[in-house]
Amino acid sequence: MTAPGQTTGVSVFIDPLIADLGINRTQVSTAYLVGTLVGACAMPLVGRAIDRYGPRRVIAAIGAVFGAILLALSFVTGVVGLTAGFIGIRMAGQGALSLVATTTVAYWFDKRRGLALGITSAIGTAGISLAPVLIERLVSDYGWRQAWAIEGIAVWLIVIPLALFGIRNRPADLGQHVDGVTPTDGAPTDAPLTGWPLRKALRTGAFWAVAACLAASSMLTTGLNFHQIALLGERGLTPAEAAANFLPQTAAALLATLAAGALIDRLPPKVILLVAMTVLACGVLSARLVTPGWAAIGYGVLLGTSNGLLRAVESATYPRYFGTAHLGAIRGSAHTITIAASAFGPLAVSMGHDLTGHYGPALTALAALPAAAALAVLMTREPRPAASGPTG
Repeated sequence: MTAPGQTTGVSVFIDPLIADLGINRTQVSTAYLVGTLVGACAMPLVGRAIDRYGPRRVIAAIGAVFGAILLALSFVTGVVGLTAGFIGIRMAGQGALSLVATTTVAYWFDKRRGLALGITSAIGTAGISLAPVLIERLVSDYGWRQAWAIEGIAVWLIVIPLALFGIRNRPADLGQHVDGVTPTDGAPTDAPLTGWPLRKALRTGAFWAVAACLAASSMLTTGLNFHQIALLGERGLTPAEAAANFLPQTAAALLATLAAGALIDRLPPKVILLVAMTVLACGVLSARLVTPGWAAIGYGVLLGTSNGLLRAVESATYPRYFGTAHLGAIRGSAHTITIAASAFGPLAVSMGHDLTGHYGPALTALAALPAAAALAVLMTREPRPAASGPTG
């Protein structure tokens, strides 16, 4: 249900917005940048709210706000209103709802946390990636205004009831234990959570290395997906074929997320991070070589694989390194960096196209970002386990 705030969900609206509102592609990209940057500033507050009030209340509140913003977007008439709407959907959908959903799962598992988060992220990724097909149909049949209104109502009808009736904050709320296993030492169900406080986590290279990988992936994936119709159109694909390229991305992301979720319980996170950055760099460069058919599918597979690997490894790595006592605040800060980076992706790709007349040169330059992130991972030491670290 974060799809209406994700770039894949927004990308379908770009061309109709340009045509109906009388604005150009760079103006839309700039509005998206501003909306994403401002929306990112709320993530530390959302993270602290999770720690203080619990996921259940936070999800319900986010669902109510997210649905209202989507309804409001159906009434925009210019770039100012569009920017305000982008702030709302990027903050509530792409940022807050995604953050709290995965953080909730992390509270319930320890030994198999990676696998649990991998399954959760895989299902979420599949839904997000398939959403453009449904949204494109809504826009074609009813128009972009009605499509946004339908999305808003759907968020209300699905997210709020799930928060109120389908979620409990932690196992202790039901008298259960993490992983569903009673500790052999007889620890009580309401034992306090342990882990590093935010200020300690921010002083480690591990936090920033993971954040650098997330930022590179977020920026490049957002930029490519935002302009996917035009970018792949330049390579000879029709608009329908370009929109359908989200399908191989979906399949690849699904499999990669499940694989990474299982492997993260057995391998050091650094290994998966390095693989993800290598695949991302190859995916960005392959966009220059896309042609209709198998080459386009290969591009989608590379991009989806890198995205799937990062989703699983981030969700599991921060609780593995820093524990769960302050997990909301730690992941909220990381999401601020991730979302802020995504703001510059569409504008960077758009400006590269405007300067050269083609997308290729900009993609070559942008491929250096995952290489730099991989270098940061190689140079960083993993922190000592959270269980023996500061409890704050």
